[in-house]
Amino acid sequence: MNQLLNRRAMLATAGTGFGILALNDLLARADDAGSSLRPHHAPKAKRCIFLFMPGGPSQIDLFDPKPVVLARNGQPLPFEKPKLERGKTGNLFGSPWKFAKHGECGTDVSELLPHTARHVDDLCVIRSMVADNINHSGAALQMNTGEQAFSRPSLGSWVNYGLGSENQNLPSFVVLAPAPPFQGAPLWSSSFLPAMHQGTWVQDAANPVADLTTVGDVARQRTKLDFLRQLNDRHKQDRLNQSTLEGRIESFELAFRMQAAAPEAFDLSSESAAMQSMYGLDQKPTEVFGRQCLLARRLVERGVRFVQLYDTGTGGWDHHGDIRNSLPARCQGIDQPIAALLGDLKARGLLEDTLVVWGGEFGRTPTAEGADGREHHPFGFTMWMAGGGIKGGLIHGATDDFGWHAIQFKVHVHDLHATILHLMGLDHERLTYRYGGRDYRLTDVHGHVIKEILT
Repeated sequence: MNQLLNRRAMLATAGTGFGILALNDLLARADDAGSSLRPHHAPKAKRCIFLFMPGGPSQIDLFDPKPVVLARNGQPLPFEKPKLERGKTGNLFGSPWKFAKHGECGTDVSELLPHTARHVDDLCVIRSMVADNINHSGAALQMNTGEQAFSRPSLGSWVNYGLGSENQNLPSFVVLAPAPPFQGAPLWSSSFLPAMHQGTWVQDAANPVADLTTVGDVARQRTKLDFLRQLNDRHKQDRLNQSTLEGRIESFELAFRMQAAAPEAFDLSSESAAMQSMYGLDQKPTEVFGRQCLLARRLVERGVRFVQLYDTGTGGWDHHGDIRNSLPARCQGIDQPIAALLGDLKARGLLEDTLVVWGGEFGRTPTAEGADGREHHPFGFTMWMAGGGIKGGLIHGATDDFGWHAIQFKVHVHDLHATILHLMGLDHERLTYRYGGRDYRLTDVHGHVIKEILT
């Protein structure tokens, strides 16, 4: 009961809430335990795992084969490139890797992803993604926050804000990244949303949160924390709209509760040797991302609502050169772990209500940069989704014969975000927050749910 009252007090003093939704409506959506808010409609996904590949995976080498480009390898692109193009590429560059059809659906997948290919009947491969920015900073911000230039709440923060937590002893939004991506914390920031909704960055899985081990008597620690809350509550009485202070207070409470739950959640030693091997923890190329994927499964099992994994391995996905060596290395690092995650979730009955999303901020050009590189390409690239209300074994949209423009069923980043929120039970047009005199939402004034890919 106290948790519910505290949550109601926080929402009331925030003075902002859901914008077009009345405060009373928002408070009415708090459940009896005060741990979550009721969704706008029945969700098909209870949780989401976003596998983010910073730098931009090459769709023409992985999921979108272009035999015309291969046949015309080395020839000029037969039409004018968009003005936004950075002008660093030359002639057409056919993929050096073979494609084959897999699964009952017959989806084409590159030989670089043999493990993922076994799961295509569960994947919806979107070949018609488009974004607005051709540079990493703006494109990554847009893919993670919906905005290219300014600080905005991240996708995970919006989900956390809209739905709350299923486990009061763990963060509701966790970011797994051994090294921060180029843009860093703004990709999982809560921005102007209450600070308690920002992502919890876990860099070292062996030591996920500093000073997590309980020191001294737990009852004495609880007494100290209660006294600290009294002082903080007194301090904020005359300071309305202090979400940073509220977030700090909540972080103390969460940290106290995490001392019991987090060590067990992050302890992979309880997993069998066979399970660890399935994720690739016993092999150097797959060890790091395999650990991230196995942790993601353990976290969603325990009620963490949104887990975002950043593959920041050596070299990354920004393949301006030497793609013949660098792309196979990155694919080797993620292929087995991702396949293990999909198979593991399905075997545990979790995939049907866990949404898994894979992709980067954009793709790569079908033309060559230098001898064997590819430039940034937001005009038509590939992402895939699985589980949680997604039709498996489906290819959605298409690019032209040269792999340059999305020409069929274009899916903008805003559409992707609208669809993710929809699957989680949230209406992207109603999930708003009043800040600076206007109502903001993840999709701004754009976005449509991709109904064709939903079960």
